[in-house]
Amino acid sequence: MAETLHTLEKEIITCRKCPRLVAWREEVARTKRKAYQDEPYWGKPVPGFGDPAAKIIVVGLAPGAHGSNRTGRMFTGDASGNFLYRALHRVGFANQPESSHMGDGLALQDVFITAVCRCVPPQNKPNAEEIRNCLPWLQAEISLMPNLQGFVALGKVAFDNILRLYPDAARQEPKPTFGHNAFYPLGEDAPWLLASYHPSQQNTLTGRLTEAMFDAIWERARTLIGNR
Repeated sequence: MAETLHTLEKEIITCRKCPRLVAWREEVARTKRKAYQDEPYWGKPVPGFGDPAAKIIVVGLAPGAHGSNRTGRMFTGDASGNFLYRALHRVGFANQPESSHMGDGLALQDVFITAVCRCVPPQNKPNAEEIRNCLPWLQAEISLMPNLQGFVALGKVAFDNILRLYPDAARQEPKPTFGHNAFYPLGEDAPWLLASYHPSQQNTLTGRLTEAMFDAIWERARTLIGNR
């Protein structure tokens, strides 16, 4: 097991466990989107990033094809990231409201951002085997977060797979059920889990997830870690 986040990042970046995802991430990086034809693409697995002393781990689904798969940093360079970082900035978890590329000055406090899958999947749908292959990376990141108090799951896939890492919580009655602003303790000495709709355009442009709804998640997370 990696002993530092830096070592773990190096291991994640070299992962080639899932042939379908390796082929897709590299194909997207070769063909590119027209708007980014002159830019280099990352085209590799994307590690988590943020405050190494984080009290909250934010978990998404996977890198965006022309967002994180292009920039190499989670939730960076696309509409979902723009929506997320504006919200984190409003509540004081981020020093600026946007993130376009690595080295853009973004700094997070008390928050570490990661995902269930590290490679962009076709149609944003990793299969069950790919998720199983990737979950140990999330488990390793969790083990390197000594101050962890809780998770914010962005979407049902993230919610369900965090529960897979805490099987006692998954077996409790009533069974934890995904819903926006749903909250569950994961055990007596385990972190808590707070759920949110994913800030995808499918949700934000339709009004399923509004800025006010998203702000409520981060205000609650701020209250839970006691840093008001």
